[in-house]
Amino acid sequence: MTSSMRIWRRMIMPDLVRVHRYQSLPEQGPKVLFFSGGSALNKISRVFKEYTHHSVHLVTPFDSGGSSARLRAEFDIPAVGDLRSRLMALADETVMGQPEVYDLFTHRLPQQAEALALREQLQLLVLGEHPLIECIPNPMKALIQTHLAVTQARIHADFDLRGASIGNLIMAGGYLNNQQQLDPIVFLFSRLVKALGEVKTTLDASLHLGVELDNGEIVLGQHRITGKETDELSSPIKRMWLNKGLRNIVPTNCHIADDRKDAIESADLICYPPGSFYSSLLANLLPEGVGRSICQNPNPKVYLPNLGTDPEQHGLSLMERVKRLVSTVMADTETTGLYSALDYLLLDDSYNYGELDSQLLNGLNVVVIRTPLITEKQHKYDERLVARALLSFV
Repeated sequence: MTSSMRIWRRMIMPDLVRVHRYQSLPEQGPKVLFFSGGSALNKISRVFKEYTHHSVHLVTPFDSGGSSARLRAEFDIPAVGDLRSRLMALADETVMGQPEVYDLFTHRLPQQAEALALREQLQLLVLGEHPLIECIPNPMKALIQTHLAVTQARIHADFDLRGASIGNLIMAGGYLNNQQQLDPIVFLFSRLVKALGEVKTTLDASLHLGVELDNGEIVLGQHRITGKETDELSSPIKRMWLNKGLRNIVPTNCHIADDRKDAIESADLICYPPGSFYSSLLANLLPEGVGRSICQNPNPKVYLPNLGTDPEQHGLSLMERVKRLVSTVMADTETTGLYSALDYLLLDDSYNYGELDSQLLNGLNVVVIRTPLITEKQHKYDERLVARALLSFV
């Protein structure tokens, strides 16, 4: 029989003594779990690995835009772009890492080149004769060539390679060559780049996002929600779900794997970080088991909201976002006696986030923590200030 108890301590923000201790021994740092997607957290992640090598990043596999969209349409696979991007952010960039592999994974084929020239570049990569791959030692080089060759053999003749990420092409080939399973390939490439942290998709499944707007309109596809590749949404988002495909409304869901469940329940800190509010943050909370696992964890849960304008937040105040965040987590569990979905709202001490509703926050037992988080004269979070603040909670 096991039991748990909560121990309270006086918090110092930022706790520079605690932070210095983590920075001195990052290999013994805390297990901080982030729910995120896209590139919004990459800069923070690159700094965070200086303090702990045990951060866990659950990213969304639901991206349907950019070069990921072409691979998804070609092979019906989960989106791999955010995975690859976060792996690169966590890669060991010292001489002990694999800088040649890092350079290859972050390289994109030219956006303006002709189709034939792009095919020739891909062929050189497959043959191991491209400058980016020639310097990679075997057996890593041979492994990468094998996965690229699978992608090359499976894509149609008219597949658009303009601007394609080499890392995405490699991971897609690994997925196709490994019985359509993403986890083993992510694990393998984490080792190749010596990632100083763990990256996984919340689900190893090829699903998409669907939303209903306040005006009744239905929108399918992450790329149509963010307002980056298409016009911004005409009305605020009312609700969101996981959907099969992009053509018809087919709501679905899947339960998270046991390793995701264990990672969430055992994290020393759970962070809901900046990023697209619906397609990056809330999308990660939709799969079955995520909310229940969060509420099984007694450790601190912190929400660091966006700065500036996020098209997905149209019509949502900070307090409304807090309510939707909590309700999305709690929708997955009806069990009483669990721990909270959110404990702290982490805010910069000078930025205007809008009016705070103390009655609402008190009712949710959410404590507001204000501390310097923004680079002077810039309306952007300072990565090191954010890292130090988050690590002060654990």
